Amino acid sequence: MVLADVVERNARLRRSEAAFVFEGRTLTHERFAERSFALGNALLRLGLSRQARVAVLAENRPEYFEIFAGVGAAGMITVNLNWRLAVPELTGIIADCEPQILIFDGPSEAKAALLRHAPGIRWLVALDSAPDWARSYEEMIGSEDTSRPGVEVAPEDIESLIYTSGTTGRPKGVMISHRALLAAASVIAWEGEARTDDRMLIVMPLFHIGGKIEQMAFWLAGATTVLHRSFDPAAILHSFAQDGVTAAHLAPTMVARLLDHPDLDATAYSRLRVIHYASAPMAVPLLRRAMEAFGPIFLQIYGMTECITVSILKPFQHRPDGTPDEVQRLSSAGQPCFGVSARIVRPDGTGCGPGELGEVAVRSEGLMSGYWNGNALTLAAVRDGWFRTGDIGFLDRDGFLFIADRAKDMIISGGENIYSREVEDALMSHPAVREVAVTGVPDPEWGESVKAWIVPRDGAEPTPAALIDHCRSLIASYKKPRFIEFTTDLPRLFNGKVDKKALRARTLTPDGSVARGAFPGTA
Repeated sequence: MVLADVVERNARLRRSEAAFVFEGRTLTHERFAERSFALGNALLRLGLSRQARVAVLAENRPEYFEIFAGVGAAGMITVNLNWRLAVPELTGIIADCEPQILIFDGPSEAKAALLRHAPGIRWLVALDSAPDWARSYEEMIGSEDTSRPGVEVAPEDIESLIYTSGTTGRPKGVMISHRALLAAASVIAWEGEARTDDRMLIVMPLFHIGGKIEQMAFWLAGATTVLHRSFDPAAILHSFAQDGVTAAHLAPTMVARLLDHPDLDATAYSRLRVIHYASAPMAVPLLRRAMEAFGPIFLQIYGMTECITVSILKPFQHRPDGTPDEVQRLSSAGQPCFGVSARIVRPDGTGCGPGELGEVAVRSEGLMSGYWNGNALTLAAVRDGWFRTGDIGFLDRDGFLFIADRAKDMIISGGENIYSREVEDALMSHPAVREVAVTGVPDPEWGESVKAWIVPRDGAEPTPAALIDHCRSLIASYKKPRFIEFTTDLPRLFNGKVDKKALRARTLTPDGSVARGAFPGTA
């Protein structure tokens, strides 16, 4: 089975039912299929060949899914670009995968204008009003054949190419096949309790795998997607009531913002029956509040771009008032999903026993096909069919997976992965900076925030605002430091590397909370 098979099935069995609800408009499954296939035929008419890349730079909207479906039906590859990245970052990604077409929305037009001469790009297509250097998306598909493109697409063909930063900061293109995508979606559909009559709220950005795979899981069941452009707690609460939302996919920080919103008590959300959350376990105090407000409807999914589904913690396993073992398991990532094998390995590759820390390795049909232009990286990451995640954790005797630490130096802020090396490189390019180290610090709202420790050059007196502005010009705004502290030196390990554990310790009080007074350079 490939992506177009799902499009056809829903169009046949759920023809006049709503596929998408978005900002006051509805798109049926039948019309979605017609528009998607028209796009695929338009791409073929342009002369694009099998597995050609089509990049999309846009915020959430139904056309994003038309691109996924239409590009896939034509046997091509969607490259979903992170619109929050800076132009130099996007330029590097485009140079790596050389898409022939860039599809963009109105908010991204300024970036698209700067990218239109990037390597490989031949056509630009505007989802909103088209400038004179781009084609109109609606005009492009308006006169095309709406039947399924006559192209043979194999399950092993690459469906999407998603770029995720590596620990060195160099973006890595993760190749996801039709087989892997549908295998992962099937697991979530089954274990995540998707139903045909669901109305699934999707708000996570579609340049990540999370929002896409959650939507697809419920799409496999023929459900309706209630799509939001971005997260706004008032709009989400309104949508719970107005759109009859029955299921939702949220990050823990989003759940916290909903609980703190003044409209919560006045919101009718009686139809809401399941909330999937990801990015991190939910802190027990927050989980207690959430369950008091919404009921025992929370389900955690742990995965990553390279291996989309790993483990799941189901609603009946969320027992904040249970036995000590049950309470402890709230901080776990759950048990491996059906069809997923997970094990913990030592540095020499041998298996760890229950409770023994090691690297998490996983194997499943939802595993990536490899890294684009990255054979060496693929060989290092996938060994004998097992993907080495870089996460450190352990399995207990009942198969619950606990993640003790994330991949080295990675910061997760509001569900976004931020690698310290990227921020350090941006800061080091400032002439007033001699040395820099970046760490994550606890943040009650975002999970973590970025903190930079700066050793200025002799005689230089940089300000936090100037350094943050400098970062903003080179990397995505969400990656910039929130806190800057100036210091005369950085602690070192025996091998000369910066001791980031010691830096993090400077940030915390004895009880583990953040010492706010430790941020003299806050900006």
